[in-house]
Amino acid sequence: MKRSLFPFLTLCFCLAFFYLPLAVMTVGSFNNSRFGGAWRGFTLKYYQALLRDRDVWICLENTLVIAVTATMVCMALGTAAAFALHHYRSKLQFIHQALVYAPLVIPEILMGMSLLLFFVALRVDLGMGTIFIGHVVFSMSYVALTVLGRLQDFDSTLMDAARDLGASAWTAVRKILLPLIAPGILAGGLLAFTLSLDDFVVTFFVSGTGSKTLPIYIYSSIKHGSPTKLNALSAILLAVTFLGAFISRLVAGRGERADRIVGSGGRRGF
Repeated sequence: MKRSLFPFLTLCFCLAFFYLPLAVMTVGSFNNSRFGGAWRGFTLKYYQALLRDRDVWICLENTLVIAVTATMVCMALGTAAAFALHHYRSKLQFIHQALVYAPLVIPEILMGMSLLLFFVALRVDLGMGTIFIGHVVFSMSYVALTVLGRLQDFDSTLMDAARDLGASAWTAVRKILLPLIAPGILAGGLLAFTLSLDDFVVTFFVSGTGSKTLPIYIYSSIKHGSPTKLNALSAILLAVTFLGAFISRLVAGRGERADRIVGSGGRRGF
């Protein structure tokens, strides 16, 4: 039976549709043309201009501060939420599940508008603090679901065995549970960091004076700035985003391999 080329051609079309514009943008960041039109030769001057732009460094500092702090909080809250979803069963648990899943399905523009109205109602000044809260709100769910997936594959008999051997509840959690689900926590944290790093919609609504991040800087400069300079900045953000996603998948893959090794060792022991 002759194999059809339609699935392969469809895959190629989808990959080109998603990644060809990114490739064009990256190549354009090295184009020695002021407006990014015809190819005028290879240059690194736009990357050098970024290094000399003080506003870029201020926005980068704001972006990293928010991304790192929001990621740490999301890892703690998301892990706690995953524990609650996995270990406790009650009639109100579906409400907890809905609260965790809601940020994943609510459009970002609605979330940004609702957060803005909430802060205005409380008369909270917009700034770094409101951006931090907004990023925690939409990133925590990703961590919770990633850790929940790890907990669903976790062998609970290991905890029972540790308790039977005299370990306290906290010791069993610290010595057995946390090391085994750590890849899931780290993978969720890297995903939250990546989402916070390049978020624009929520940040646009809840940012204030002196709290501009890199995505906001790109948006505000797109009309009167240098297109090729912005291409260079976008290419750097794209590389960081892909690197974070790759590390997240690598950590998750190592955790899955560790689980298979532990599981096979347990079966051999029996």
